Formats: sequence, C-alpha cells, structure tokens
Amino acid sequence: MSEQESSSDERMSSEEEEQQQKEEGFSYWNLKDVERGQLPQHIRKQGTRVYCKPDAPTNTETLQYSGSYASMGVDNSLRLDSFRENFRIKVIALDKDKMEFDMIGIDAAVANAFRRILISEVPTMAIEKVFIANNTSVIQDEVLAHRLGLIPIKVDPRLFEYLSANDTPNEKNTIVLKLHARCNRGQPRCTVYSQELKWLPNGSEFAKESEKPDSKPSTYTSFSCGQDSLPEFAGNPISTVEDIIIAKLGPGQEIELEAHAVKGMGKTHAKWSPVGTAWYRMFPEVVLLEKIKGEDAEELIRKCPSGVFDIEDTGNGKKKAIVADSRACTLCRECIRGDEKWEKRVALHRVKDHFIFTIESTGALPPEVLFTEAVKILEAKCERVITELS
Repeated sequence: MSEQESSSDERMSSEEEEQQQKEEGFSYWNLKDVERGQLPQHIRKQGTRVYCKPDAPTNTETLQYSGSYASMGVDNSLRLDSFRENFRIKVIALDKDKMEFDMIGIDAAVANAFRRILISEVPTMAIEKVFIANNTSVIQDEVLAHRLGLIPIKVDPRLFEYLSANDTPNEKNTIVLKLHARCNRGQPRCTVYSQELKWLPNGSEFAKESEKPDSKPSTYTSFSCGQDSLPEFAGNPISTVEDIIIAKLGPGQEIELEAHAVKGMGKTHAKWSPVGTAWYRMFPEVVLLEKIKGEDAEELIRKCPSGVFDIEDTGNGKKKAIVADSRACTLCRECIRGDEKWEKRVALHRVKDHFIFTIESTGALPPEVLFTEAVKILEAKCERVITELS
C-alpha cells in the first residue's frame, strides 16, 4: 500500500470515528482503553493537528520535548531513527524559477530554519560598486547605483570567492559589467534594459587617476587572465536577468558606467538574497463530519471561494458534497461561517508536521539548487555546534 493510500485510510477512519461519536453523543467515559505506552486517539490528534474554528485557531502548541506524556509511559522525544523513517520530501511543481514541494515529518522550527537560510545565508553575486563616467539622465547617481545592485546576475556564485577589504579585485572574486546607453537628439524617448549590461571578461576598462603623469595608467581590477578563458565560463557567458528597466532616456541624454559585482549574502543586503520569496504553510485538512446532500451540498460549493469541494452523483438523481482538493484551502473559513450548523458539519485542520514549501528564485540559481545549498548550510551549522560541544 502506498503512503498516500495509507494516509487517506487514516483520515477516513478518523472521519468515521468522529461521525460515530457525533451520532452516539461524545463522552470521555466512552473512550476505548489503550495499552500503556500508547496515546489515546484524541490525544494523538491534538499533537498532530491545529483546529481551525470560526473565530481563531486552537491547539497550536507543539509537544516535542521528552516527558510530555511521561505519566502515560510514552516517550515522545525526537529520535534519529524515527525521523529517518517519517521524514519525506515530495516535489509538487518545478520550473526554472519556482519550486513547490511538501516537507512531511518535520517540526516547524526546522522548516523555518530552511526559510531563513534561503533568504539570508545562501550567497549570490550582486553589483556592489558602480563607477559612473557620465550620467545625464533624470535619475541621480545614487538611485541608479541602487537599481543596478538589485538586478540578479545569472552566474553560479560557488565559482567565486568572497572579496574582503584587503583583497584586490581579480578574476576569482569580481565580475565587471559595462553599460553605455544614449538617446540621440531627434529620437523618441528610449528605455534602457538590464540586458544592455555587457560582461567584460578581461576586467575593468576605466583607468584610475594617477598622481604621477608619466606612470602607466592602471584600472580598478587586476585580472591575471580573462574570465572567458576559464573552463567554467567557456561557452557560458555571464549575463543578467533580462527585461528589467534600468532607466528611461530623453533626447540627448546618456549613461556610461562600469559595475563591479562581488559575492555576498542576503543578511548583509537584500540584493544578495537568491530568492524573491521563500515561504511555507501547514497542509490543510478538510473533513466532512456528516454526509451533506442536495441543496446543502450546492450551498457548500457556493460558500467556498477556493474550489475545495465538489459534487458527487450518488445515483437516482441524488448528489452529495465531497472534498475534492483540500490542498487548495486557504483557511478563509467561509465554509464554517454563518449558520452554526456548518461548524458541526465541516471541520478544518492544519497538519502540524506537513508543510507546503514554496521557493521563488530571482534567477541566479535554480530553486532546487538553492534548497540543496540551504541543506548544506544547515548541516555545516549543526557540525559547528557538535564540534564546540565536544
């Protein structure tokens, strides 16, 4: 039996048990005896589900520490073998810029650690210095430099080193880009796009001002070889994400500059963040506590704006409501608002250890690579803690 089938069977048995308790009248005295070392059904459910009521969610706390159920003879401490058995990742959607996947069998603290690492600790390359030779546009130099810094650069940052304050910019730690755009007089207003930034594999072309007039002019970088001669860049030129507007030039206006990109992390500045956003939410679980038929079923369909429910034909012209796509639930709770009867017929839960995780890349690296790098960073953090403790 597959994991999906076993999960659906557990939810069906839970639904049947809730329905039976509802019909018979729930009472704690009617609960079945459980063996020592096991938890009753309602306690297990409280540990794995958040109950979403019309006014507010309840049962939001987690009980991961050992000793929570010591009086029942249950050890719920986190164990490595149990984590290995229960933890799963299931990719739902993947394209070049976005990835959606399920993280199952993990605590919210770990899921949030991945989110924070993706936003602030996975390094990328971004423009740090801008040398402006000419700017007659309406955009001030500082604003123009800020806009350039936020343009994602399509290059693998793992191929570069960090540039410290005492280092000289070279082919291993710096990318040089050039922009020269002009709108001639008599022409209509033109737009300058990010793809007009051209890669200079041999380094800076701007000469420094020298105090000695007879000395050989030097540039702002010291490249020992061209970056295009390196095997990692052969046939793979460095470029930027296209179709980002840098500026608009009127007749006679011109921009000429040189931009230097270096390696950094999002916790230093947002321009180095590799993701547009990285976020997660608990998996929604929608349970019908009783059969909803006829006009009530059609009313339930109308109440839900997300298309969670659907109509199933049971034969003889009769219809009943079913949960078609619980994943689409946004917890708007419209299905349980209004008449009090709906709260008794529909239950909304969130699964505490099942997260829908979404990564939107800025374009520097594919989202699946970003997540792999986040895992490596978290692993390195754990190793440092173990080393310090030992």
